Amino acid sequence: MKLWQKDKDSRNEVTHFTTGKDRELDVYLAGYDVLGSLAHITMLNSIGLLTQEEFTVLSRELKAIYREIEKGNFRLDASVEDVHSQIEFWLTQKLGDVGKKIHSGRSRNDQVLVDIKLFFRAEIEHVVVHTKALFDLLIQKAEQNKHHLLPGYTHLQLAMPSSFGLWLGAYAESFVDDLTTLQAAYQVVNKNPLGSAAGYGSSFPLNRKMTTELLGFADLNYNVVYAQMGRGKTERITASALANLAATLGKLAMDCTLYLNPNFAFISFPDELTTGSSIMPHKKNPDVLEIIRARCNALQALPNEISLITTNLPSGYHRDFQILKEKIFPAFADLTSCLSMMHLMIANMTVKEDLLKDDKYKFLFSVEEVNRLVLQGIPFRDAYRQVGRQIESGTFTAPAQVTHTHEGSMGNLCLPEIQAMMNNVLMGFDFATIHRALKNLLNE
Repeated sequence: MKLWQKDKDSRNEVTHFTTGKDRELDVYLAGYDVLGSLAHITMLNSIGLLTQEEFTVLSRELKAIYREIEKGNFRLDASVEDVHSQIEFWLTQKLGDVGKKIHSGRSRNDQVLVDIKLFFRAEIEHVVVHTKALFDLLIQKAEQNKHHLLPGYTHLQLAMPSSFGLWLGAYAESFVDDLTTLQAAYQVVNKNPLGSAAGYGSSFPLNRKMTTELLGFADLNYNVVYAQMGRGKTERITASALANLAATLGKLAMDCTLYLNPNFAFISFPDELTTGSSIMPHKKNPDVLEIIRARCNALQALPNEISLITTNLPSGYHRDFQILKEKIFPAFADLTSCLSMMHLMIANMTVKEDLLKDDKYKFLFSVEEVNRLVLQGIPFRDAYRQVGRQIESGTFTAPAQVTHTHEGSMGNLCLPEIQAMMNNVLMGFDFATIHRALKNLLNE
């Protein structure tokens, strides 16, 4: 059964090709389709397109379907095209002609749009929760290890002293900026397209502000043409935010992989978090970190994939948009699993203490010695040349200690300030408002 079917159906080859992976991906949308329909029929009842009795029975059946979906019992019948058709078919099967009234004043276009936005909104919340958990762990580990020094590199050559606290705190602050971009994507997602129909509105006197409030959206996509133009754009903006998080996570995974290497040996992990070799009994392979790195690299390609699929399309709906689901829907689960596994790795990571006492790291302190001479009144360039000659002659001696006090340095990590920035970003996600609205919609 197809919502658009008239007297003639498409050939099986056409149906199979154009449906693609939609049937399996629709499982993601089933619950959100019911929520959108509940809001829609509430609005239809308010403007007289459904009687109170019709609204009551439709609402009751939709909530029953929602409960079954929540239990994992949703399935598409073999003859049914998609989730929207399935739910309408169940309603019609149970309620007769009343079930057919649910589609008044909307198109499958805005139905899909609202489902996707509701799905994205919920998935963004999952990403935020997992990111915040890893952020908190990084802050904790940075504080614990702030006095343990670590070699700093530029060009992968020894550069200056760093610390494990400085290294871990850097990734914590990076996640603040990443969630700032995700918050921007969330603001785009959290606008209601329902009522735009096929992209040109409806002659029914729809109350779009009502459905906006019922679904907990912050605002409307007001212009109905733009609501449809948002398809593809919303996915691209969201994918870009996910890619930013993936870039930070992938870089952290690369650092850990490098630092675990025996030639570095800065950190270690329990055997149960690494894998072995079929031939080399000594191996402790960082497979978890390598898979995180690979998945995050793939996520960084996602915005470009979406851009290329949607580029040069004119306004209005196009079937090309369907392909976006199979690109971005799994991306949320990929990213949250990577965040979760990185949390597991960092929680069980041990750092090597007294690293920089090894004589091979003594030149890391050359700038410290230059700065010490400058503080004695020697011009910087003269001090630079003096220390350079000591290094060339083999007479350089590393300072006994490092003293950094400015904001964001080893001796002043500013972790409370970074925490405050994260808290400020998190305030921009009004998840509690959404939860209240959906709870009221379901009368739970």
